[in-house]
Amino acid sequence: MSMLKRYPLVAATVVVLIGTLVMIPLGLGEPARWVASAFSLGVAAKLGWGMARDIARGHWGIDILAFTAILATVFVGEWVAAVIICLMLSGGAALEDYAQERATSSLSELLKRVPTHAHRVEAEGNLTEVRLEDLVPGDVVMVRPGEVLPVDGVLLDEQGAFNESSLTGESLPVHKVAGELLMSGAVNGMHAVHLRATASAADSQYSRIVELVKEASESRAPVVRLADRYAVPFTLLAYVVAGAAWWVSGDPVRFAEVLVVATPCPLLIAAPVAFMGGMSRAAKSGVIVKDGGTLERLAAVKTVAFDKTGTLTQGTPVLRAVKPVGGISEDELLGLVAAAEQYSSHVLAASIVAAARERSLAIASASAASEVATNGVSALVDGRRVLVGKPAWVDSQVPDMQRYELGPGESSVYVAVDGRFAGVLVLADGLRADAGAALHQLRSLGVTEMLMLTGDQRATAEHIAAEIGLDRIQAECLPEDKVALVRDLEHRPVMMVGDGVNDAPVLAAADVGVAMGARGSTAASQSADVVIMTEHLAQVANAVRIGQDTVRIALQSIWLGIIFSVVLMLVAATGVLPAVLGALSQEVVDLVAILSALRALKGRRKQRAVSPPAPPGPASDGSRAARESAAPDSPGVDRNP
Repeated sequence: MSMLKRYPLVAATVVVLIGTLVMIPLGLGEPARWVASAFSLGVAAKLGWGMARDIARGHWGIDILAFTAILATVFVGEWVAAVIICLMLSGGAALEDYAQERATSSLSELLKRVPTHAHRVEAEGNLTEVRLEDLVPGDVVMVRPGEVLPVDGVLLDEQGAFNESSLTGESLPVHKVAGELLMSGAVNGMHAVHLRATASAADSQYSRIVELVKEASESRAPVVRLADRYAVPFTLLAYVVAGAAWWVSGDPVRFAEVLVVATPCPLLIAAPVAFMGGMSRAAKSGVIVKDGGTLERLAAVKTVAFDKTGTLTQGTPVLRAVKPVGGISEDELLGLVAAAEQYSSHVLAASIVAAARERSLAIASASAASEVATNGVSALVDGRRVLVGKPAWVDSQVPDMQRYELGPGESSVYVAVDGRFAGVLVLADGLRADAGAALHQLRSLGVTEMLMLTGDQRATAEHIAAEIGLDRIQAECLPEDKVALVRDLEHRPVMMVGDGVNDAPVLAAADVGVAMGARGSTAASQSADVVIMTEHLAQVANAVRIGQDTVRIALQSIWLGIIFSVVLMLVAATGVLPAVLGALSQEVVDLVAILSALRALKGRRKQRAVSPPAPPGPASDGSRAARESAAPDSPGVDRNP
């Protein structure tokens, strides 16, 4: 009964077909013809109405072939074939629905596993089952064996093992110790654990993933793109072959027989099934692709631009040196900077505060603290005005600033106290271990240009670029500079990879925005087209590979259906393929196209191993010929290097 309710047109078509076939041997051929013809014309009217609305919206689809085939078979007396065409159309939609469910099983699994309740540990030690939305940061939550972690938190027990495969694609259990962060959506191991919530359910990692998956599963963008490329030529070819068969034979039945096997279900089915399969495959490996159209653009990417901190580098800078001037001590300078930076969300600020605590320095409270977008922080600490930020900004505020020469891979924070230059803090942020390999994989996939867009200083950027083989760099960029540079890049489509709040505008402006979402900002993830849920930069190359595989398989499936249909059209044009048999043959073509498209769930079975070549040095800055792309919705405010 559920199937009948879900696919009423399929059920009605089956009933009409069986009923008319039973009526013929009972001597009721004429009533059977009228029933079948009336039903078929009704389906054609429904199809024609939808087709007319599409044409009114400026979309010329390929349903016109099916519409014409039904009318032709009815008017030449091939009413059984007309009903079979109706079954093919309605059954094709049902097959497409099934294939999409098969292709999106990994995406659906995430949605099904969303917890709704949690076990909160009250102050007196009692367990209370509460709704997920009632949890707040600071609550202690008990998670039983095999349960999904409901919110992000910090592990309170000595140790625990967690399965994060649905989040990151990593199949092995991840072992955590007390104090380590836990991601919501991970599955607890064999023992109950306790965690302290660090975010509400709505702000936790799993909720972010679920929202991205909902966007992805509802996307139907590539269907129209791919089908329309072949719709007009295929339709014209079918009419030419059908018309020629009629003209040569003088038999209008021949026209109907050709159109029956030209019904374009493979074009309508193959593309969506392949793209949903590609999105599902990406989700399994920890890459959320928000819509199918993104897969098409991924497959064609020619230029990749990277942010530096947290993207090419690990994003956890370590304080390397404190260089005070003017009689101030190292500890005093570090303490003042930590006091000013403790309210900032910037990655360098967190490292500086952590370094001050490691030295057991007392961090004073700051008043009148404010962050100057992308430049630095101004704060009042124990009555002293402290400025912390980029050298150019500090230089504009004080008259006596001295430049510090950075070593390889170093970043610097300049400090002024009460209007006088007070010194420099030097930090270093190591490259991601897979950065070089990721760039080499991208080149092997056809990317022709790779560059870095960073707000950091040129010396640091040049060192990173030389180490991993970037083509060129743009240093000391503001968010609006990054947007303008991405717009001006010549070799398109352009992919931008970033993770910070200040990357949100340029991710939105790029043809494909990729957010490193495991530790990145929510703003970056929301404005991006692709979100990498792991800490592996190589997943960027994996996303491009999946896009290429998906488009290749979709096109192969479409062409497979077209070739089979053309062969059947040529056979039908000779008159040896009756309309009824032709309609049944087209069902086989549909099934072949669907099975072919489902290969996108697996992609390539083997990847050829290659070793990265010696990296070239970076080229100089420069701009490219302009090509406009979408403008960002809002500017960033972080000062991520």
